[in-house]
Amino acid sequence: MAANMPRKRRNRQTGGEEEITAEPGGRDAARTGAAAEPQGRLKDKRKVLAEPSGAELSAMDKKRRKEGGVGSLGDALRQARLRTAPSVEEFKYNKKRVRLVSEGSDLKDGAKGVVYWMSRDQRVQDNWAFLYAQRLALKQKLPLHVCFCLVPKFLEATIRHFGFMLKGLQEVAEECHHLDIPFHLLLGFAKDVLPAFVTGHGLGGVVTDFSPLRVPRQWVEDVKERLPADVPFVQVDAHNIVPCWVASDKQEYGARTIRRKIHDKLPEFLTEFPPVIKHPYSPTSPAEPIDWHACRASLQVDRTVKEVDWATPGTAGGLTVLESFIAERLKFFASDRNNPNRTALSNLSPWFHFGQVSVQRAILEVQKYHSKHKESVDGFIEEAVVRRELADNFCYYNRNYDRVEGAYEWAKTSLKLHAQDQRSHLYKLEQLEEGKTHDPLWNAAQLQMAHEGKMHGFLRMYWAKKILEWTRSPEEALKFAIYLNDRYELDGRDPNGYVGCMWSICGIHDQGWAERAVFGKIRYMNYAGCKRKFDVGQFERRYHPCKLGQ
Repeated sequence: MAANMPRKRRNRQTGGEEEITAEPGGRDAARTGAAAEPQGRLKDKRKVLAEPSGAELSAMDKKRRKEGGVGSLGDALRQARLRTAPSVEEFKYNKKRVRLVSEGSDLKDGAKGVVYWMSRDQRVQDNWAFLYAQRLALKQKLPLHVCFCLVPKFLEATIRHFGFMLKGLQEVAEECHHLDIPFHLLLGFAKDVLPAFVTGHGLGGVVTDFSPLRVPRQWVEDVKERLPADVPFVQVDAHNIVPCWVASDKQEYGARTIRRKIHDKLPEFLTEFPPVIKHPYSPTSPAEPIDWHACRASLQVDRTVKEVDWATPGTAGGLTVLESFIAERLKFFASDRNNPNRTALSNLSPWFHFGQVSVQRAILEVQKYHSKHKESVDGFIEEAVVRRELADNFCYYNRNYDRVEGAYEWAKTSLKLHAQDQRSHLYKLEQLEEGKTHDPLWNAAQLQMAHEGKMHGFLRMYWAKKILEWTRSPEEALKFAIYLNDRYELDGRDPNGYVGCMWSICGIHDQGWAERAVFGKIRYMNYAGCKRKFDVGQFERRYHPCKLGQ
């Protein structure tokens, strides 16, 4: 586990402070596990780059558009897909990506079409679920429909999240229109609207994508129960490179136990995509026009958490960020990704979360630079593939993925033994949410997340561990951390977020360390350790309440 453990285990036996050398989750590629330690130190002559703020990122994107840099990657990808196969019908599709949800598997006679129920993976191209649905429709010479079921409220999601998602879906709808594939936005829970849609349109098969989380899994079960018995229903893991159920058939203990399993299967699954093509079989009736403004107005969500302007929603916006990462930041990823003051992160986590950009596509493009930036490429693959898919593994095989009950026995025992320990400070949720603690670094990290929808990944560990230290119990700490993460982070309500909180507070995918008050054997992190890693004052000044207008 050299990649996710500190190189030095100082004072482990004496109970002295442990140093954190890496973030668990490389938040922009994934948010679980610990990234490799930065190699070496900055040299005097080296150019120091500050991590851009949201406004600066937005300005950088506009500059790239003006210079004509945006779009070149998109054009190259279109050519790459066509070189792979003229369509998915002529592509050797790996059916290990697919599993049957329903009892029957054969399309019924007289079917009038196939539907892809889009959920976690909100994109057209580079989408194995969309491709499988089109493959099925092409083989049966049937029309293809795409549906998205818009629920009025989802966990702690606010208008920040729904706004980002709806703008991305608007791009999906436009792309589907150009491909002669009707896109339907159904208002309501899938169990209430999708079976009726299938029956009303005489559809013969349903394809959906995969999520390991309990609410989307329940949606799948509910739809399964209400679909006609003669309509086959299949699920495709379009989010992971190695399908979750193929990578492992059990909960893995950590990165060291799943890493080889994934890498052994990458040659089989890490392939180029064929294109989704203009569909040659038209439905008898077109899709109803979508009133996007009315859909947004129908949402029953908190509108006080404002949308951010640094992140352009949708696949095109996400590919622009991927392109800029490869051109400008990848070379610094290995050495600087754990320094919140420097530009090194991919910034792709919002687009990965909403499925607007395929992680597989990002890996295919980044690995082309392996000979030039070996350590950075290897680090990105470790985070975006191994750590991210480890998070899906944990959430899929552990139903208590967001509760202390889901922790390992050693961690639960240790936390219980120290549950009554005296805390140096105790804060209410409102104080934490407003960034009003005695710790200026913690406050700055919280305010960065609240204002920009994205906290730097290295600080995410410090942030969560301090919540454990400043609340009444591990259960309260985990509840507060998940609430704040899901309310403010653009990529909240994600396996990587849940596992990141569980790693920090409950020791998931980690090991026991020197025992101390409150933390027990959970890995510790403190302000002095952060000061040894980066210029804490610089970050604090950048996100000071006065500067943010608070």
